[in-house]
Amino acid sequence: MGSTHENGEANTNRAGETPAQVGHPEEVTDETTVTEEGTELERSIGLTGGIAIGVGTMIGAGIFVFPGIAAGRAGPAAAGSFAIGAVIALLVALPASELATAMPKSGGGYYFISRALGALPGAVVGISIWLGLVFATAFYLVGFGNYAVEMLQQAGLPTAIAGIGVVTPLALVFGVLLTILNLVGTENAAKLQNYVVGLLLSILVAFLGYGGLDALGVFGTQTTPETFMPFGVAPVFTTAALVFTSYLGFAQVATVAGDIKKPGRNLPLAMVGSVLIVGVLYVATIFVATSAMGYEALRQAGETAIVNVANQFLGPVGVVAILLAGLLATVSSANASILSTSRAVFAVSKDALIPEQASRMNLKYGTPHVALAMAGGPVLVLVALGETEVLAEVASFLHLIMYGLMCVALIAMRRNEPEWYDPDFRVPAYPLVAGLGAISSFGLIFFMQLASQIIGVAIMIAAAGWYKYYASDVTLKGVL
Repeated sequence: MGSTHENGEANTNRAGETPAQVGHPEEVTDETTVTEEGTELERSIGLTGGIAIGVGTMIGAGIFVFPGIAAGRAGPAAAGSFAIGAVIALLVALPASELATAMPKSGGGYYFISRALGALPGAVVGISIWLGLVFATAFYLVGFGNYAVEMLQQAGLPTAIAGIGVVTPLALVFGVLLTILNLVGTENAAKLQNYVVGLLLSILVAFLGYGGLDALGVFGTQTTPETFMPFGVAPVFTTAALVFTSYLGFAQVATVAGDIKKPGRNLPLAMVGSVLIVGVLYVATIFVATSAMGYEALRQAGETAIVNVANQFLGPVGVVAILLAGLLATVSSANASILSTSRAVFAVSKDALIPEQASRMNLKYGTPHVALAMAGGPVLVLVALGETEVLAEVASFLHLIMYGLMCVALIAMRRNEPEWYDPDFRVPAYPLVAGLGAISSFGLIFFMQLASQIIGVAIMIAAAGWYKYYASDVTLKGVL
């Protein structure tokens, strides 16, 4: 049936304790995590790489997939929806930063919650976030497929084979390629992320700078301001629930904490910094897009609406530039999510909550190859479905549960203050920040469509059932 208590305890002794716990052979340094078996994960990602993972994951959906969908739902007030998402993300990023500097291990939110709240909540979050990241990655890859087709159309190339569109096949091919890239080394994936994000931000700053000046009337055609909230207040919150997928990237930084150099300094800077950067870019993008075209035209353009905005500003040159940026952004988001998904699976397996084979390391590349397969495989199935909004909301649902519980975990840690809990960063006014973070994370779930809520709850129930069947006898060391 499931793992034995002894096996689970043996695994979790290695993964669950910290160096501050006396008599434990594990040593966590700024460069590696060393166990009795040798080096577990080399810390190969610096501050730039951490910010690149956060920004690279978040920048794709918010700017290149959501403007048309969000403006169609909330009008120009979609900018407020993105602002709401940024505030919630910051309220969670601060508690997550403290927990991450106290427990800089792979697994992120799963690891924090399991140590603060127990094995059952940890298992539900760990398995749910694995699948939540799978949904998010599939969403990013579908977005990539749409942009790739637009690029092919601009080049005059065919976008269908035997009458079948190539959006899904392109998304599937790149899903496989990105999984292979992460298999051959975290450092390779991180380098790709740095280059992609650097080029992407350069294109976006130029585009938004020009568009912003145009929208403010510095040059260009004067536009008539639209009603800010044409559909009322409620759609602003339902749209915030949809687009919150855009802010999942900062948590991905915590998920790969075991790979981050100097985690005490770099983790908080990477998480908070990435939220601030992309929050500003999102709000600016919606402002520029609705000023240029109006929300109704954006709604009709759909998932590639920003291409139409670029065409209006800069003509064919702008279209090619923004298509390139969209391809880079969606690839970047998918790449970072696959990396984070594999680390979430790795951490849950190390704790014996799923079979220990999932934590096996590839001896040649030093990466968790089984966990990567468990990340990439389910993604391909969801990509084939192609339901963009459902994929986005289910990913948001499962992450919001984790975010709320991370805030609760911080309160539990501060209340009990175990001897080994010694974070390098502490949240100021933590009860207020963590409390607001938990309430806003859980509250946003109620603004999602029913189908997304049902799928999210079903995944959590299935995760709890798996825990009771397979791992209820596992004891995690270090749990409060």
